[in-house]
Amino acid sequence: MGRDFSTIGVVGLGTMGAGIAEVFARQGYAVVGVEQNEESLERGRQHLENSTGRAVERGKLSAEDQRALMERVTLTTDVAGLAEADLVVEAIVESLGAKQDVMRAVDAVVKPETVLATNTSSLSVTEISTASSSPGRVIGVHFFNPAPVQALVEVVRTVVTAPDVLEDVTELLTSIGKAPVVAGDKAGFIANTLLFGYLNHAVTMYEGHYATREDIDAAMRFGCGYPMGPLALLDLIGLDTAYEILDTMYRQGRDRLHAPAPILKQMVTAGLLGRKTGRGFYTYDGPDSPTVVADSLTPSADDAPQLRHDISAVGVVGTGTMATGIVEVFAKAGYDVIVVGRSDAKVAGVSAALEKSLDKQVQRGRLEEADKQPVLDRVTGTTKQDDLADVDLVVEAIAEDLKIKTTLFENLDEICKPGAILATTTSSLPVIECARATSRPQDVVGMHFFNPAPVMKLVEVVSTVATSAEVAETTTALCAKLKKAPVACSDRAGFIVNALLFPYLNDAIKMLDAHYATADDIDTAMKQGCRLPMGPFELLDVVGNDVSLAIQRELYLEFREPGWAPAPLLEHLVTAGYLGRKTRRGFRDYSQR
Repeated sequence: MGRDFSTIGVVGLGTMGAGIAEVFARQGYAVVGVEQNEESLERGRQHLENSTGRAVERGKLSAEDQRALMERVTLTTDVAGLAEADLVVEAIVESLGAKQDVMRAVDAVVKPETVLATNTSSLSVTEISTASSSPGRVIGVHFFNPAPVQALVEVVRTVVTAPDVLEDVTELLTSIGKAPVVAGDKAGFIANTLLFGYLNHAVTMYEGHYATREDIDAAMRFGCGYPMGPLALLDLIGLDTAYEILDTMYRQGRDRLHAPAPILKQMVTAGLLGRKTGRGFYTYDGPDSPTVVADSLTPSADDAPQLRHDISAVGVVGTGTMATGIVEVFAKAGYDVIVVGRSDAKVAGVSAALEKSLDKQVQRGRLEEADKQPVLDRVTGTTKQDDLADVDLVVEAIAEDLKIKTTLFENLDEICKPGAILATTTSSLPVIECARATSRPQDVVGMHFFNPAPVMKLVEVVSTVATSAEVAETTTALCAKLKKAPVACSDRAGFIVNALLFPYLNDAIKMLDAHYATADDIDTAMKQGCRLPMGPFELLDVVGNDVSLAIQRELYLEFREPGWAPAPLLEHLVTAGYLGRKTRRGFRDYSQR
């Protein structure tokens, strides 16, 4: 590190500023905190004392260390107190004029070599830097809330930020245990650009009555392993904050996908700002409460889906990983299952894979040894589709090829008894195409399981314009009996999960292709800043770039949204055969791992 950072200045001691002050004071730095008046200064002191006090209560900080930490912090209302600071971080309200005023005042009292940083989450660092006599020493350091806990810091360079400033600040943040990622000065930086495009799309989906708020949120939690659903997350962030970030991003980038959904502005105008006001997409038991309470939109327990058809025998067509997993789900739930494969060897493969899966569960204590054989006994294998004549439900889990699927549904229509439900597990093809291949489109429904089916709780229950209400209700109730989390949606490309997930992944690819940030930094930003289980490029390489491209093409063809056109880099990787982990090369090279 070229610079010797020993004293850190923090201007603005609200929740974020006090958190930043705590981060540096914990690491032994002398900190000078500045507020505009004594009242605000006292609030800042309380923020620090309360936060460090909670750490003491949890055993993460000793009382002695807390006292020493507080002694390292000097609080003042005089900006001249920053004269000896080596780094000054501005963390005041998100107002360009106010931030420029602070930058101007700090610039007048600090040393020539002092680095000036802004914690802005959405404003232009370049515009803020124009208030300094030396814009080259100005940089963005976007901490995430709560700063003492969250590791991610987006380090934002402008076109005039001095290279040594960028290097020294990045090294400093790494040395105090943070995970810095470097990005250019564009509204939203990395995390917010990708996160808020996804959140805005979820709002649009809800606004269009495509799915309920509960189902949209459940789909992303259970289908992607996200810690919160998008609408619940917006309530936590604050709808006014979300609107401002989206509006700023849209005005700067003119990307229509960042234009705030109209309902967002309506809700903000009505004062429905989320948790902080007690009402947003959900209703809470009071302002600032995390506890959701029932309101007029909450599904009633009395209206819980019921089995309107008797389901006792189930058929599964297919012998791949997904089909085998679905067989296991039904058999473990007590249903008799007939598996149809193209050859005896493939059918035997399902039985072998099922037994192996059950053995592993027994070893891990997730299944009693005595329960294993009854599950296996419920499964019958065959190569004859005609053996499905008496089943109550057939689940198709064959290749994602529309011609092959429609041919199968023509056969099932002739074979299966009247009233049998015919389900497809397609993740991207139109369910209605399968339905119209039959004489009973009212009995055809989508049951989109997620891989691995025995583990993943989510099932998207997809109704076409022809699916009867009874069939949709029965399928939903059946999923609940399977101990799955069903969500209802209609038959359009991507359903809920893929329609929200893949445009976000596509945006990440475009960000990489524009050399805005590295794949590693983008992945780190989304994992550390948004608590996602995987970064976008990790996930793409697991899913397979060819699969991702096919889904993205389906979404673009259906919605014709220019921003959803597959990123050229994704097309090029697929053309080159770099499909991800399965070919040992995708966005990363796995050949040496």
